[in-house]
Formats: sequence, structure tokens, C-alpha cells
Amino acid sequence: MRYKQIEDKIIMDAMDSFEIEQILECGQCFRFRKLAPNDYVIVAWGKVLRILQTKDEIIFYPTSPEEFENLWSSYFDLDKDYDIIKQHLAEKDIHLAEAVQFAPGIRILRQEPWECLISFIISQNKQIPHIKQVVENISRMFGRYICNFEGYDYYAFPTVEELSVAKEEDIRACKAGFRAPYIMDACQKIKNKEVELEKLVYLPYEEAKKELLKIKGVGSKIADCVLLFGIGHEEAFPIDVWVKRIMEYFYFDKDTNSNEIQAFAKDYFGNLAGISQQYLFYYARQLRLGK
Repeated sequence: MRYKQIEDKIIMDAMDSFEIEQILECGQCFRFRKLAPNDYVIVAWGKVLRILQTKDEIIFYPTSPEEFENLWSSYFDLDKDYDIIKQHLAEKDIHLAEAVQFAPGIRILRQEPWECLISFIISQNKQIPHIKQVVENISRMFGRYICNFEGYDYYAFPTVEELSVAKEEDIRACKAGFRAPYIMDACQKIKNKEVELEKLVYLPYEEAKKELLKIKGVGSKIADCVLLFGIGHEEAFPIDVWVKRIMEYFYFDKDTNSNEIQAFAKDYFGNLAGISQQYLFYYARQLRLGK
């Protein structure tokens, strides 16, 4: 990873395994605004960052070398060699080879676990534009104001303490609907340390998943999303309607329950199950496979 600093910009050489549109539009995060093709503003870890990708460069700003090394490098998983991962997956079968070739620039983001948890609770039975709007509403109502950046006001996602003061009707006013009681239960359990997000990274995957399932409204798919995108358990394999369709389409050729798919993914993909899921998910959704 080579980069240079020019004023408040970090400019990194383009790489085969980094495409900002594929990274942000693959369903793993919700705090971003698309300004133009390959030009986005994201809000993460209480910071605002614009990413502009050209043929030769990836430009991050405003940021500093210290912030880039300590925050954004980890957030974008830049220390991991995705070229080796893609080569390994492509050798497994033709389906993965095609999925990797279709979206070679996907990377797994390292998101703040609390925001990730609430975001995926909100995601139940909602389309991505609606999820983004509810997360934005909650951030504006309860979160800390960060800054005005290029004419737009940005707010941090509220902390556990900030969101815990909300009443159910306040959360419903953010268009959370039936998910409002689930969000309140998550606030209570995290605040009271019935579930300790910061400890889940040290637990084996299955134990960490059991902890998240204690929260109302958190089922297997949401727990796996949080474990993959917020905790770093890369063997997690979230199964939604698109993943179920493509797994049946490519690997089962029949209607198959999620438990059977999960068992297959664990055995077949191993510790690369999470990144495999992202390549397959993006491939299925963009091509509408399995419909």
C-alpha cells in the first residue's frame, strides 16, 4: 500500500482489490452518500471522509497520515492481501471465479460494532435506501454533530448512552417501525452489559453468535452480519434472500433451508466464508440470479 500526502488529502495508488462503489454498494454499510460515479462521502467512527477513485488513484480527504494509518487503513482492511484471497476462491469452483471476476474490488469494512448492530436490526424487511434513511434519522435526532462538509451537515451515529435516552415513540418517529422495541432492547442489554460487544472479538464464533442472539429481534442473519462487518469474525456467513437464492442456484439445485446452507458454507468456504458471501451476494443481486 503506497500513498502520499498533499495538504489534507491522502492519495493512494489504485489497486486491483479496491473499488469504492463495490465496497459501499455491496450491502455491508449504510452511512454513505454517492456524489458521482466512484465519488462518495462516508460517515464512520464519528468521522467524515470523502473518497474519490480514478483510474490511477484513490483520494481520501480530509484526513492526515496519522488518522489514515490508525483509522481508515483498518476500516478499509488495507493490510490484507485480497489478491491472494481471490486467487484461492477462484480456484475452488467456476461460480466463485465468476463472482470474484465480476466484483474484484470488494473488501470487508471494519465497522463500529454498536452502529453495525443497530443498523442491521433496522435492516429487517427494508430496502437499502430505507435503511440508510432510518440510520440517518436516528443519527440526526440523537447523535453528535460532526461538521458541515461541502454544504451538508453530518452527524455521528449515537452512542449507547445517547440512544438509551430515546423513548419508543422517538425511535418510531425515525421511521424504524416495528424495529423500535428491538433497538430499545439492544440499548438496554448493551448498557447493562448483558451483552458486551467489545468482548465478542475474543470469543469463538459460535459463542459470540449466542451472545448476540440474546437481543430481541436479532436472528441468525443479523448476528452474522454484526460478527462479520463489526466484530471481525470472517467465518460468519449471513444468509438473506439473495444469498439463499444463489447458494441454491449454484450449489444445491433445490430449495434448501438456511441451516443446511450455513453448514455447507462453514465446511466449504472455511475462514473465508464471510468474504465469499460478499462476492456471491453482490454477484447475485447485480445479475438478479436465482429469481
